Amino acid sequence: MRKRLAAFALPGLALLWSGASLSAEQFGTAEDAKAMLHRAVEALNVDTAAALKAFNDEKNKEFRNRDLYVFCFSLPDGNITAYESPLMVGTNVRELKLGKDPLGQRAYDVVAGAPEGEFVSIDYDFPKPGTKQPATKQALETRVGNQACGVSYFK
Repeated sequence: MRKRLAAFALPGLALLWSGASLSAEQFGTAEDAKAMLHRAVEALNVDTAAALKAFNDEKNKEFRNRDLYVFCFSLPDGNITAYESPLMVGTNVRELKLGKDPLGQRAYDVVAGAPEGEFVSIDYDFPKPGTKQPATKQALETRVGNQACGVSYFK
C-alpha cells in the first residue's frame, strides 16, 4: 500500500512543482527587462515615431511580454509618450505618486541626470498582479535623444 501511495504522491508533487514554476514564469526577470530595454533603444535609434507607436501597441509582444512593457516620457517636459495604458499617454510623469512616494519625479530625476545611453534604476514597492501585498519592483531606464524609456520588473 505504501508503494502505491508513493507512486501517486510523486507525480502529484511534480505537478505542484511545475505549477509553481509556471506561476513564477508569469513575471519577467531582470534579464528579460534588460533585453526588452535594449530592443527599445535599438528601435528608438532607427525611428523614434515608429518605436513609440510599437511600444503603445498592446499586441506587440516584442515590447509587451507578461508583466513587462516599455514606458517612455519626453525630456525635458516629462510628458508620457508610451505606456501600458493609453490613458497615461500625455500625463506628466513628474506628477505621478505611489502613495506618498513621488515615484514619477524620482523616475524623471534619475534618468534626466544620467548620461545618454547609460542604464539607471530606481526601486519601489508595488503589489504583484492579483495580490495586495507590496513587492519590490525595479525600473531600468535610459535616455535616447529626447526620450527617456524604461522597463520595470519584480525583483
